[in-house]
Amino acid sequence: MPLKPKYCSQCGTAVVAQVVNGCSRLACPACDTVFYENPLPVAAAVVLNGRREVLLVQRQREPHQGMWCLPMGFAEMHETIAQAAQRELHEETGVKARVLRLLDADSFESSFYGELLIVTFELEKVAGQEQAGDDATEVRYFPLAGHPQLAFSSNEIALRACAAAHQEEWAIQDSFVTLQGEEDRGMLSDLLVTLIEERAEEVARLWLADVRTNPTTISYRASDPEQLLQRVTQALAKLGSWLRGDVAPNEVKAFYQDVGRERRAQRYKVHEVLSALTLLRKHVWAFARAHAVWQRPIDVYRLLELNRRIAVFFDQALYRVARGFDADAPV
Repeated sequence: MPLKPKYCSQCGTAVVAQVVNGCSRLACPACDTVFYENPLPVAAAVVLNGRREVLLVQRQREPHQGMWCLPMGFAEMHETIAQAAQRELHEETGVKARVLRLLDADSFESSFYGELLIVTFELEKVAGQEQAGDDATEVRYFPLAGHPQLAFSSNEIALRACAAAHQEEWAIQDSFVTLQGEEDRGMLSDLLVTLIEERAEEVARLWLADVRTNPTTISYRASDPEQLLQRVTQALAKLGSWLRGDVAPNEVKAFYQDVGRERRAQRYKVHEVLSALTLLRKHVWAFARAHAVWQRPIDVYRLLELNRRIAVFFDQALYRVARGFDADAPV
């Protein structure tokens, strides 16, 4: 525990406990100097690498010698708390970094130092080589969800705050990786795809009203509306599995190629069938846009991602329908 004064630093008189502003404090009865006890300011740094791992140091000294924690230390005179985080990071790990954001400020009771005020920042590495410094035995990056037990609970709180701050950014990155076909982690726009599947008949009815009145699809006015509605509802109900590739690759090709063959047998004109499919894409997109949330960047990305997926899917569907008009075209 930190030492408490026994004598006044101003006049040398023995200090005593007095009630000052409603609190018991050590004070000098001779010159009225009050010795306030304030928490010690500590600056801590969270540094992530490109694999979303956090840089930790293994403590060389007590308290908690041998345990892991964030690079951290006491703030000094004539520096800001953010500058203290930068300095401690460099001294303990060899990394120079710039401050990105404040993550957390937390009070912590230490049996070794007393009351601490731990202020944690996220920093971005700009230079240096990771190596153990003055107070560290080892430095190493650990996964955010798989790091060893930390010496200070405040560090855990700060890491949770860091993960929350990056949640949307990382979700977008993961979804984009899936969109590029590099990994299969699920996509943000699956939420909207599911909505379209669940309300497939509603979207199909909007399309039906349009296709039976649009001047580019005159032949559809003579078609049985219930059969059209059933076929389109069936297609939209499978949209998610088709987009995700959960079905055999030839299923989507066969479905739309069969549509082309059927319309050819019914003496539809190819441009009308392609126009009808384009109208369907329009209504799928309009429905998703009307039901999307626009409050955060992740919401905008979700809709843009869906737009790209729909565009690619319907481009393939248009091609297969056109091929269906060729009676000899293979599936």
